[in-house]
Amino acid sequence: MRQIILDTETTGLSWASGNRVVEIGCVEMVERRPTGRTFHCYLNPEREFEAGAQEVTGLTLEFLADKPLFAAVADEFLAFIEGAELVIHNAAFDVGFLDNELRLLGPQYGALADRCTIEDTLLLARQRFPGQRNSLDALCKRFDVDNTHRQLHGALLDAQLLAEVFIGLTSGQGEIGFEAGAEASASAAAVAFEVDLRTPRPRVVVDAADVAAHEARLAQLRKKAGKVLWDAWAAESQSAEAAVDELAAIPA
Repeated sequence: MRQIILDTETTGLSWASGNRVVEIGCVEMVERRPTGRTFHCYLNPEREFEAGAQEVTGLTLEFLADKPLFAAVADEFLAFIEGAELVIHNAAFDVGFLDNELRLLGPQYGALADRCTIEDTLLLARQRFPGQRNSLDALCKRFDVDNTHRQLHGALLDAQLLAEVFIGLTSGQGEIGFEAGAEASASAAAVAFEVDLRTPRPRVVVDAADVAAHEARLAQLRKKAGKVLWDAWAAESQSAEAAVDELAAIPA
């Protein structure tokens, strides 16, 4: 699976009002892992910023004056995203602007949806955390993604942060160390054990370092998945062990 985490910066809030894209940032992931490949460019919008938009990005018309027009980078950009799943936060905004840029170049360029599937992380976050704040900053905090260096909006930086958020937002148990769970269960089911509850059971001896390492690993999993099967299993196991100890204590 090839995914492109994408973000844009623009001169204003609405492409229908004539606003244009001034920055595109993309991060490539294959099998949900960053490959190190990125696409990043600043663009000359050939128009003024709307009030407030410049303060959000820190970009100026002076800085953008010698940057290429979208037409000059369109083919390279489309080649980079071709056939991938685009992962975008509030996708309607970015897709609307980019489709407008393509439309201005002519009908032969089509739309992003002609080339890619699109996943909106804002919709995913609202499904998982209904009624909560689901901005990129809020999700960074929720998934313990360090965004302290994000003083201004920047397309490539935001795409890099969103890549980390996306992994946290969509991680399953199989992705963070439980791949062998199904095989282990099937293997265990194939073996029948007869247990004499009156026979002393062997104990596994661990030291303090083992316990600390185990707790540290569980803490990492909780941050990534939000919930860890081990916690529920451990609680059930303790209850079951207490019941077995009571039975073992009954005189013959």
